[in-house]
Amino acid sequence: MSLGRPIGSEIRQNIVEILHFMKKGYGYEIHKAYLDLFPKASQRVIYYHLKKGVLLKEFSVQEVKKEKGEYSWGETAEKVYYALGSNASPRLMKKVKDYFSNKSK
Repeated sequence: MSLGRPIGSEIRQNIVEILHFMKKGYGYEIHKAYLDLFPKASQRVIYYHLKKGVLLKEFSVQEVKKEKGEYSWGETAEKVYYALGSNASPRLMKKVKDYFSNKSK
């Protein structure tokens, strides 16, 4: 008998694919790429999977930056930058590779 949710997640695997080609990114930019590539997922769901992926060592926190700008909530935003962790297993999806290849042109 199995209790709880299975560890694997299609959404988290899709984020692994994105971060493999992005190398490093913060939640909002990962979410933007996700929406361009995969079925719609809320920003909240992406942030949940990023945090869960850190616990599972699929992602690692590379740095946390406070950046100044004009935001609806004030003048600074804290951005947590993620990269692949030791337990990530990218599948090298062609559509994700093509997406990032075309973005760099």
